[in-house]
Amino acid sequence: MKRFNIAVIAGDGIGPEVIAEGKKVFDGIAKMDGNFSVTFEDFPWGCEYYLKTGEMMPADGLDILKAFDAVYLGAVGYPGVPDHISLGGLLLQIRRGFDEYINLRPVRLLKGAPCPLADVSIDDINMIVVRENSEGEYANVGAHLYPGTEREMALQTGVFSRHGCERVIRYAYELARRENRSLTSISKGNALRYSMVFWDEIFAEIGREYPDVETHSLLVDAASMFFVKDPKRFEIVVTSNLFGDILTDLGAAIAGGMGLAAGANLNPERKYPSMFEPIHGSAPDIAGQGIANPLASIWSISQMLDFLGEKVWAERVLSAIETLLVERRTLTPDLGGSAKTSEIGAAILEILER
Repeated sequence: MKRFNIAVIAGDGIGPEVIAEGKKVFDGIAKMDGNFSVTFEDFPWGCEYYLKTGEMMPADGLDILKAFDAVYLGAVGYPGVPDHISLGGLLLQIRRGFDEYINLRPVRLLKGAPCPLADVSIDDINMIVVRENSEGEYANVGAHLYPGTEREMALQTGVFSRHGCERVIRYAYELARRENRSLTSISKGNALRYSMVFWDEIFAEIGREYPDVETHSLLVDAASMFFVKDPKRFEIVVTSNLFGDILTDLGAAIAGGMGLAAGANLNPERKYPSMFEPIHGSAPDIAGQGIANPLASIWSISQMLDFLGEKVWAERVLSAIETLLVERRTLTPDLGGSAKTSEIGAAILEILER
């Protein structure tokens, strides 16, 4: 029997509430299947831990997490802890430390999900955004000079290495080839003379190895417009760290809202654990009220199952989410229902058992 050992960092705000439902679904699936088991080990890291200890996770946190098959992250951020501390001290540390250089975010309008766009069908919004996840604009290179003086300045340096660009772009080409879908690169080469021109050149260079893949290149401002006006033109998208971060939040807005936004941080070589998370944030304003939507955290369990080799269950979980949305019997208030967060996991399992 296969055994999956998952590290859980539920984090802040609504994180513990939504992660509990994802764990419930994974555990229920393991019992239904009978050919694999799952164990979870919870770590109390996050903003509350920071206020007690002065660090978002212990100095040996990465060494602790190395032993696990995957990391399941809830949410990071809470009032009283600056965002650059909460993000940089936990999420970004894990991404960089475990070389999770692929951020995979599905932007897909599921059956029954709300969409703010007029005259759009579910087939019109179905893309996968491959975001560079380890360097680029989030490389943490820069300086704050002459603080408190009239000469004060901040320098923020984007880091675009050939190694970093090539591997994420090649991953996207391979995905497009495997799924027989088009590939769109999104950059800003007209204004960012060095980093984005370099990105564009590498995209074209690698593209010569994939003559069978239909390719397109767009500036990020045009792409933002087309995400709204013509989302069906996008199938596989590859872009930099910052642009991918912003565009996938826009993608979530047109595909059911942040409560349906999941993300995977992958180390494709599996040298280190990969990390799976809902991307909606900690939402401290509704924490503890039992009204948070856990479907994104359950979708991220689908991504985890897929990465762990349980592809059939991954597809079944996504199908169960669609059934839940279509039937509308057990939905949280953001989706027009009255169900509690704690009811959703059981509802998904009930659908899976039919």
